[in-house]
Amino acid sequence: MIINKFQGKTEEEATKKAKSELGENCVVMNVREIKPKGMFKSFKNSTFEVTAAMEEKEDYGYGSLSKPKKIQDINLAADEDIVIPPPEKEFVIPKVPPKPVTKNVAPAKKNPNIIQESEEDELLSIEKRLDNLTNLLDEKNIPVNPLSQEELNYIRLIYSTLLKNEVNEKYANQVVAEIEKMIRPGNNLDMILSNFYQKLVLRLGRPEEITLHEKKPKVIFFIGPTGVGKTTTIAKIASKYKLEEHLDVALVTADTYRIAATEQLNVYAEILQVPLTVVYTPEELNVAIASYEEKDLIFVDTAGFSHKNEEQRNAMKELIAQVPDEIEKEVYLVLSATTKYSDLCNIADIYKDISEYKLIFTKLDETDTFGNILNIRLYTKAELSYITTGQNVPNDIELLDTQKIVKQLLGGN
Repeated sequence: MIINKFQGKTEEEATKKAKSELGENCVVMNVREIKPKGMFKSFKNSTFEVTAAMEEKEDYGYGSLSKPKKIQDINLAADEDIVIPPPEKEFVIPKVPPKPVTKNVAPAKKNPNIIQESEEDELLSIEKRLDNLTNLLDEKNIPVNPLSQEELNYIRLIYSTLLKNEVNEKYANQVVAEIEKMIRPGNNLDMILSNFYQKLVLRLGRPEEITLHEKKPKVIFFIGPTGVGKTTTIAKIASKYKLEEHLDVALVTADTYRIAATEQLNVYAEILQVPLTVVYTPEELNVAIASYEEKDLIFVDTAGFSHKNEEQRNAMKELIAQVPDEIEKEVYLVLSATTKYSDLCNIADIYKDISEYKLIFTKLDETDTFGNILNIRLYTKAELSYITTGQNVPNDIELLDTQKIVKQLLGGN
């Protein structure tokens, strides 16, 4: 993995330099504004520093693993060292793992400095999965670096923390396998943690927000199952672009199955002083879009439906597909962070058949585990976007903070 920093007079200039050197597929991990210092700072302009990364193309044949590659210096995405602080500080990931609990043995007193399992069976299950990971490497004759017991225990603790945060075992194993190939004996624990941090940041990618180009109007569809908060999310985003960006906004609802949804959106439309149109067919949607041709953004609310209702699924697919090609459109799949992983996969598959989409996660205030954000990002390959953390309009919405989510997945706050 290649990680470099690039500076420019603007963020766009610095990003262009990064893509010029690392390639168009590089991932921008962090953007930092560098303000001038000194007595003449008022006469100088700020510059921007972009931290970008690109995965090196590797030969994953067994022969390539026998010759270790040189490890480059690692720069954290947030331009700060991740350290292992004492228990009272933010990152509480201990250096000493918990001893396996066996049956017929009295449980030891809980140590606040050690990650404890809530149940004996849960700990044994994690240990079993860790052993399976090692056995899998052995079966494939893939050499494992001769790490110290402390290093191996620390990797196990981080792996366990990822599973506790409901990162799917498949994706946790992939990250661990990559880390094991990179680490060399003698690496300190900070280095191990920073490698996990960077791998997860790269996997989440850089979230994308709604942007307006010269061509307008831009039509934004919000799709997703009932009860995830689509209508409230639309109101929050419409408020942002109407009140903060001062753009000309219109609302359209095709959710005619729930009267309450139309009434709710109508209240928001009156508060924001923006027009609202109710449509029942693709033809009516096109008429509404044509009537709003001078608007900047048109937000379209849609009905949730059961995965078994093929008629509704086909109707929504037609609604989105019938928008004229000359009209720019985007589709956002709205998901609840509280939904279990298997259900999220089913939902993602159903809506993938309807349209390509970006992801919005709601109800992050109702859960303490965010592994499904990473899981569905990797499962769908769709770009991440906004998250919501409450019901307040126009507040409680923001662009997903990749670095914050990764720190939480690794046991931080």
